Amino acid sequence: MTDLTTPARAEGQDGHLQNGHLSSKRPAISFEFFPPKTEEMERNLWETINRLAPLDPKFVSVTYGAGGSTRERTHSTIARILKETALLPAAHLTCVGASRGEIDEIVDRYHEVGVRHIVGLRGDPVGGIGTPYSSHPDGYQSSADLVAGIKKRHGDIEVSVSAYPEKHPEARDFDADIDTLKAKVDAGATRAITQVFFDNDLYFRYLDRVRARGIDIPIVPGIMPMHNFKQARNFVTRAGTSVPEWLAEKFDGLDDDAETRKLVAATVAAGQVQKLAKRGVDTFHFYTMNRADLVFAISHLLGIRAKSAQKAA
Repeated sequence: MTDLTTPARAEGQDGHLQNGHLSSKRPAISFEFFPPKTEEMERNLWETINRLAPLDPKFVSVTYGAGGSTRERTHSTIARILKETALLPAAHLTCVGASRGEIDEIVDRYHEVGVRHIVGLRGDPVGGIGTPYSSHPDGYQSSADLVAGIKKRHGDIEVSVSAYPEKHPEARDFDADIDTLKAKVDAGATRAITQVFFDNDLYFRYLDRVRARGIDIPIVPGIMPMHNFKQARNFVTRAGTSVPEWLAEKFDGLDDDAETRKLVAATVAAGQVQKLAKRGVDTFHFYTMNRADLVFAISHLLGIRAKSAQKAA
């Protein structure tokens, strides 16, 4: 990802800015899915994967429930992606509710089936967001500790981590939060994916803080199209994301109008990514909520076209 703190410089072959102007290079994208709970959700997930795979994402990640509650479903989804598609899967993994030995065994299983990318996270408290967090007495004590453990066991596994443009809700302040990110980078993380944000200035201010600390890994913006605004707002605000009043107003009066909500959600998210792209952002991570329609449309507006020859399954 381009170092956006110096947007006027010319980039090399992997850059996106040329003499201060956007090049025509195709943006890099990645998608996040969650493991299905039912047969119907399984079918829906694979319809989504089939629809999005021809967009040639850099990778696709599969989430991991609190306390490892979706451990086997996450693993089986990852294994099927590896077996039936050309996609590169990234497995989420958290520290919560498991000993080092248990987590190490999970990492070994992923490595054995061919996974070479893990999204390493501390994870939410077992009691849910907003409740006190306590680490497993025999487990990894922090996300940085987890990253170091993964890299020690399998140096060929790439590790991505989380980043918080509005700081982690449990962090004392921004400096402490960026200290945590620095520790994860020092432990071997090579990419950070942000929590959802809706004000692009928050992202760029955060990026300035991160770069000022000497952290030079890609800070990939996480984008979530708001398919169901009220539900999504409740979810993201509990995780520390602020929802601007102007955004809430755009969905006002649409509680019973799903089709119009979809159009508004696509317009808002497309506007956000296009504005980020104009300021030099060349990589995007989409929280798909296992739905393809809006993400496909937004990717199309970014100039990304499906590769018709690529088959998902």
